[in-house]
Amino acid sequence: MFDDINSAMGAPKRHRSTRDEEKLTAKQRKTGKHGVDDSVSPRSDIAGNDKDHEEPSEDAGEDDYDVISDSDEEAMSVANNQTLSDASSNSRVFSACSNFDNHLSYKLVSTEVDSLLKRKWKYTWKVPTINMSNCHWRGTGECINKDLETNSLSVLKPRLYKHWLESCKASGSSESHQSKLRPFLSMCSSYCDIMHYNKKPFYLKGLEEDSNIMDAYLLHSLNHVFKSKDLMVKNERKLAKNQGSVECKSVDDDDAYRDRGFTRPKILLLLPLAGIMRRVVKRLIKLTPTKHKAIVEDLERFCEEFGSGRSEDKDEDDDIENSKLKTSGKPADFQALFGRGDDNNDHFMIGIKYTNRGMKLYGDFYTSDIIIASPLGLITKIGEAEGQKEKDVDYLSSIEILIIDHADVMLMQNWSHVNTVVEQLNKLPSKQHGTDVMRIRPWYLDGHARFYRQTLILGSHTNPEMNALFNQHCLNYQGKVKLECTYKGVLPKILIQARQIYERFDIESIVEADNARLKYFSEKIFPKIKDSIQDGVMIFASSYFEYVRLRNYLKSQSASVCLFGEYIKRNEISHVRGEFFRGEKKIMLYTERAHFYYRYKIRGVKNLIVYSLPEREEFYPQIINFLEESDNMNCRVLFSRLDNLRLERIVGTTAAKRMINSDKGVFVFA
Repeated sequence: MFDDINSAMGAPKRHRSTRDEEKLTAKQRKTGKHGVDDSVSPRSDIAGNDKDHEEPSEDAGEDDYDVISDSDEEAMSVANNQTLSDASSNSRVFSACSNFDNHLSYKLVSTEVDSLLKRKWKYTWKVPTINMSNCHWRGTGECINKDLETNSLSVLKPRLYKHWLESCKASGSSESHQSKLRPFLSMCSSYCDIMHYNKKPFYLKGLEEDSNIMDAYLLHSLNHVFKSKDLMVKNERKLAKNQGSVECKSVDDDDAYRDRGFTRPKILLLLPLAGIMRRVVKRLIKLTPTKHKAIVEDLERFCEEFGSGRSEDKDEDDDIENSKLKTSGKPADFQALFGRGDDNNDHFMIGIKYTNRGMKLYGDFYTSDIIIASPLGLITKIGEAEGQKEKDVDYLSSIEILIIDHADVMLMQNWSHVNTVVEQLNKLPSKQHGTDVMRIRPWYLDGHARFYRQTLILGSHTNPEMNALFNQHCLNYQGKVKLECTYKGVLPKILIQARQIYERFDIESIVEADNARLKYFSEKIFPKIKDSIQDGVMIFASSYFEYVRLRNYLKSQSASVCLFGEYIKRNEISHVRGEFFRGEKKIMLYTERAHFYYRYKIRGVKNLIVYSLPEREEFYPQIINFLEESDNMNCRVLFSRLDNLRLERIVGTTAAKRMINSDKGVFVFA
């Protein structure tokens, strides 16, 4: 492990000493930055190799960036209508401008680490959101930017800020677009963990909102990469200038020169589908300052592989809007998300490297600055590393910003892959990979990198698995900020006069929830179906696990059933739909993921049993609208107290609270 490398190179193994803890200022100890409930309130498809990617020759040569100067800072302040003296008098702006340095230079003491490991988060403040009247932000520790309209763009590198303004002007972007981007960028710049689960996606008439948030996290990522590179270049020049001097002899003991991690990649962006990845990469290229994209290597290869050979100049957002105009039996959101055959590819991984002359797509992972991957793409690499000793995923050891966008779509894939990827981050590497140990930040050597990693989880809704990831695996000392919302529900979107009977079943514990649901179905629901001569019964199950249990139960009862799950073969779909429509099969077992990936109109539904509520609230009215209007049509919905998150998105927050807490167990909507 890395401790052996330290010893071999003569580097002392880093441990937090009493002297190190005493270096903390009184202000650090007093204010803290985290929100744990404790007496102390601290705040990955190309194989990698062992190339020397952090050597001075690379940082000072090919990747030599322009280092920001005092004049640059002054120009930045002027660009923001603010002089340097104004900035120093405005503590909020001054703090924001130094967030990068403050975050990475903060020294955790042992008591703070212990508090973080307890995972007892205490949300102490709440502020309203902008442009979302039904939501508010809640956070731990210090309240960040109560006025989210603050000029958050002041944190950006001057060249990045200037290019962004030029891009907005060239694209005809309105001032409204810029003002809507600022609040979320301000949050990102605080370096706290963020969970935003009310993001309207681009494929559900949320193009502007989705684009604003994407721009914010991409600008934040680019800013972090450029500031990291500039810091290393500055230190390289200082070391070269002072070589052989007395000052240079004390470098090993000077944390000011410790400016890097074990490996080069700093940003990991997880995305579920290749179509979404293409949209993000194209926007990343547009947001990159001209100096750093004079040459974009392998762009043609990227367009051929992920863009159907289209020109990179074509606006991705135009494609999304145009997809909604196409005539098709599929809904507009399905066309926007799965418009082309290659858009639903969920196995990809690409490294992006920035140099002084341009940017390189498909870079070696160890020499890349940003890695963009699907959970499945990274899981494949992790599996290869576990099975082959010569391979590793050490390029995940120094990730400082993790962004999980469209997390709700990942719930339709395999969320356990996301958990596995996050657990793999910020581990001590198995090899040295040519890194100068004397330049590694102390908290990397202390094994504390996960406490400095910022995680952004973005999606259109949340569920217990996403909450568990945010609460258990996001341990950033800066604290947490999450969105809390109230919902009106989606019942008004139902087009037919369907009587919906909600039946609550009781559970004694979480571990018994699945058994309790099946027991209620087998005792209260299925006997009526079995004794009835009526066909056209659809049973909707949200998860594959529930689908398998129901399938086995129905077969044990010799029920006449056809199966429409997510793993159905395409050549079987027409046959299954036909059997059900003609009444040859009495029951159809249908899953949410099958609806997500195929979105067929199922005909012949006369009786609907919602065994479990869908994760995606927009699916509920779509499923109800399958019912053929008749005097005998019926819809029964099962739920328990554990289904509160899904329930409130469908019937509304107020109704959900009443249904969960009421002494009654049956509720009717018509």
